[in-house]
Formats: sequence, C-alpha cells, structure tokens
Amino acid sequence: MWIIANWKSNKTIAEALDWLAQAGPKIPKNPNLTVVVCPCFSALSEVKKAIIVGNFPLLVGAQDLSPFGMGAYTGEEPAQILRELITHAILGHSERRQNFGETDEIISQKAAQAKANNITPLICVQGTDILIPQDCELVAFEPISAIGTGNPDTPENANEVAKTLKEKNGQDIQVLYGGSVTADNVQSFLTQSFLSGVMIGKASLDVQEFIKICKKALENI
Repeated sequence: MWIIANWKSNKTIAEALDWLAQAGPKIPKNPNLTVVVCPCFSALSEVKKAIIVGNFPLLVGAQDLSPFGMGAYTGEEPAQILRELITHAILGHSERRQNFGETDEIISQKAAQAKANNITPLICVQGTDILIPQDCELVAFEPISAIGTGNPDTPENANEVAKTLKEKNGQDIQVLYGGSVTADNVQSFLTQSFLSGVMIGKASLDVQEFIKICKKALENI
C-alpha cells in the first residue's frame, strides 16, 4: 500500500525538518506500507539526510524532473542528479499540465529519464483517456474537481476508474487516488479493491493529520 505526500510549493527547509522530526518516529513500520514524502527541490538533500539519520520508514520523492539529461537546460533538474536523493518522481500532475502546458509527450520524456536513472515515475492522470507511458506501473488518478477543493471523488467512482485503467494498461499497474484525501475519508478509498493507496496534498502538510492517515492505512493491510 502506498501513501504519497505531495507538499507542492510549501515548507522551507526548517519547516520540512520540523515535520520530519515529528512524523518520522510515528510513521508505522510495515513491509506492506510504503510512505513517500515529496518536498520542494530545495529541501530534498536535507530531507534525505534527516530520514537516514533518524532511520525513518520514509522514501524521498520529487514533484517533477527534467525531460532532458544533464547539459545546457537552465532551471531544469535532471534525473541523473536527482537519483542521488530520490526514489520516486511525481510526473504529469494536473497543476503541471494546467500551469505549464505539459503534454503527454513531455511527460513520456520525463518518465523515460526517470526510468533510465532508476527512479520510479508516478504518473498522474485525470481520467481513463490520459496516456500512461509504456512500462510505467505506478499511477495516480486525480480528478481535477477534487484537487485542493475539499470535494473528493466518491471511493466507488475512483475504484471504477482504477479498474478501467488496469483493463486498458495492464493488471500490473498500481493505481492510487489523489484529491482532498483526509484522515476522515482515507479508509473509504483504501478499502476499494482496485486502489493501491493514496496521494495526499494539503492534508500532508499537517503533520498530525498525516500521521493519522498513515496509521489508518495500516489498519487496511
């Protein structure tokens, strides 16, 4: 089961380390629960160090990466460098598509860069018609109407979308749900037969809320 914390453009390095100091010791340790925290690029190195020092059951992910390799690409973060810090990368989030005009082609290029550098891409889709790059087996269904609105999709519909995505792209893919997930509603998604976890935005910024979510996830393993 997956729990992915997407902090988006929030938390300074100091705030990130304070979050880890509180959450790290309380995140359940279970081989069937994978918890990934995705801070801003500027905090990746310090977050990675804190997790190692604290021996916390957390992995580090990035919220994006470059579609290019190393070279003259000002402002880009290449997978060859990020692979020293992260295990996962969120790609194709609806906010990237909307605010930066990212296309399926760009996302496929980013996924290829990730896989070539042993980084697992988490491909975000907003429906069953969105292209999932070949050999990408971790997917997050995030309906735009539920992102940051406080109005989550119904667990039953999210489960049906996950079922369709598996039918179209292969049963090996794992589908997560993302969109206004909280400690109060997380179990309703985690008990669905075709969902393998959740991606959490706003609620992951609240350390106590996030700890509650992780503990409730453990109850469904």
